[in-house]
Amino acid sequence: MPDSRHQHGALHPLLLASLLIALLVGVPIAGVLSNLFSPSELSNSISTFSHLWETVLPEYILNSVIIAVIVAVLTAVIGIACAWLVAVFDFPGRRFFEWALILPLAMPAYVVAYAYTDFLQFTGPVQTALRSWFGWQGQTYWFPQIRSVGGAGFLFSFVLYPYVYLLARNAFIERSPRMLDAARTLGAGPWRAFFQVSLPLARPAAAAGIALALMETLADYGAVAYFGVPTLTTGIYKSWYIFSDRAAAAQIAAVLLIAVMGLMLLEQKNRGRARYYAVGGRSAAQLPTQLQGRQAWSATLFCALPILFGFLAPLVILLHLLWHADVISFGARYFGWLQNTIILGGATAFIAVAICVLMAYAARVSNSKVQAFCNRIVSMGYAIPGAVIAVGILIPLAYIDAWNSEHGIALILSGSVIALIYAYLVRFLAVSFQSVQAGLVKITPAMDASARSLGHGIASMLRHIHVPLLWRSVLTAGLLVFVDVVKELPATLTIRPFNFDTLAVITHQLASDERLGEAALPALTIVLVAIVPVVMLARAIAKTKD
Repeated sequence: MPDSRHQHGALHPLLLASLLIALLVGVPIAGVLSNLFSPSELSNSISTFSHLWETVLPEYILNSVIIAVIVAVLTAVIGIACAWLVAVFDFPGRRFFEWALILPLAMPAYVVAYAYTDFLQFTGPVQTALRSWFGWQGQTYWFPQIRSVGGAGFLFSFVLYPYVYLLARNAFIERSPRMLDAARTLGAGPWRAFFQVSLPLARPAAAAGIALALMETLADYGAVAYFGVPTLTTGIYKSWYIFSDRAAAAQIAAVLLIAVMGLMLLEQKNRGRARYYAVGGRSAAQLPTQLQGRQAWSATLFCALPILFGFLAPLVILLHLLWHADVISFGARYFGWLQNTIILGGATAFIAVAICVLMAYAARVSNSKVQAFCNRIVSMGYAIPGAVIAVGILIPLAYIDAWNSEHGIALILSGSVIALIYAYLVRFLAVSFQSVQAGLVKITPAMDASARSLGHGIASMLRHIHVPLLWRSVLTAGLLVFVDVVKELPATLTIRPFNFDTLAVITHQLASDERLGEAALPALTIVLVAIVPVVMLARAIAKTKD
């Protein structure tokens, strides 16, 4: 067996590579903050922030907070209630709802926004039918506006509740049957047992799911921009892309970054303080309680509504729009958008998987605190909104391009495919890393010891043992990154090269021009691609036994 010094020497390049990757992931944050606190920009930053605070920033913050509160409340109610029903009770359709409740994850929020706007607007089928039935004329009647802060909050809730549902369901399934039996023995009914036993056990998991939903909400650009709701994300895009005001974009990005980081710290603090323990494990799994009559059908209806509003209705609306649209004129352009999307997604997925295998393996063969810190930095990337990443990348790249121009070097990085893939990697490395690390943990350390006794070094073990055993995790990681790249809009819209459109960008552009019928084709293509990993996850859930 090689001695420890040889192992340490072999690990050294992996540690250096991990440090470089963590540094690159941290560049967007540094890019935003450096523009605020550098001596040359500090005075301008103060005056810019004062101007923003006197004009648009309070509205951006207020709208973002209102939407976040709506999403937090509704995703908690929908996700926790549905998870509790399918985990604890038996009712008509329960087996179907177990996996179907995650289907809204395949629907990007901006796609759902386009669908519901066409369906619920003044000239849409709903209001047209109401005017016909009741004889209403003009705007003399009241109808809720989907293009509003409240509409955005409701829309995000029905798209993002699966984050809460997935984590809460696992927590309820892993509950201790002995605790529930004890509660029933003491005379507690189902609702009292839920609030005093089941919910406390699931609280940390549910809080983590709500935090994920809120991060996705704060990071969204397409839906709120289409609704005309000014938020922090739309403010970043307008400042950078429309008004070419780098300082204002950096200021708003810093506010959004602080909000997201505060949300992360709050979730970690909540999880760290949790002291709820489930003893007895799942070995004594309890059969679900059979619901009868009205209660059973009420549970069925409650679980069906989120699927209807978050997946089925938008899907049917998009299909209807596509059926009546003239998309033949797209011709080769559609395949160009599809090709650009596939190239970006495939390249990012390949690079992300290679990086994450390297970093996860380095953590496996080393107990270095530096390596653990690097992995934590990489895992933070998913929490950073795409708009913040875009600004954080474009600011330093703009300086690099200026330096290249001064020295006669024809190398423009900002607004290039390289910069775009870099932004994707910063945002989605965490998704790949978690999947690869989970697969690597399942490989017993005894296998490593056996390989070392046969003379295999670190690189040889990775190539001949771990990679062949990790292929499922690697495939899953690559697929998840690919789908996230296909759906990503803010970073793509901001950094993409000139005249380089993807499915997400062209969907947004067509919808912004109110060409919703034509936008249906690229939108449905995105949904078709996104539904692949969702179906894989649904199959895994369907095989889960109570």
